[in-house]
Amino acid sequence: MAELYITEEGKKEKEERLEYLKTVRRPDVLEKLKVAREYGDLSENSEYEAARAEQARVETEINTIEETLRLAKIVSAADINNSSVHVGSTVKVLDEEMDEKIEYKIVGTIESDPDRGLISNESPIGKALLGKKKNDRVQVATPSGEKYELKILSIS
Repeated sequence: MAELYITEEGKKEKEERLEYLKTVRRPDVLEKLKVAREYGDLSENSEYEAARAEQARVETEINTIEETLRLAKIVSAADINNSSVHVGSTVKVLDEEMDEKIEYKIVGTIESDPDRGLISNESPIGKALLGKKKNDRVQVATPSGEKYELKILSIS
């Protein structure tokens, strides 16, 4: 199994989500279960079944976050060396073919969100950038097998 990485910011987000699930969602679901039980026969009680399914989702998410926080290696700002790309680095690249500058933050798979510019260290772009330096050019292979090149403009 690949090592799990999470940035300090990602850890904080996960901890906040965990706190919300435990202090708000879990009690809310327990209240829904209590109310649904009062409707009587549980074998034909759709509200009860829905509340049980919601309870399972909440508990699964709580367990997943707790396990993630237990296993993940925390990448702090102090660990980041800006001379090359690492998990936690923010990298500005130039796609010369498209004449487009793009900024990515390299994160672990558990906090990846490409829509927000957070790309996984295990993604094709993340793998291509890891260990590279400013002004390096990297080849990125897409899942379809096509390749394109990016030039690293800055690392922070």
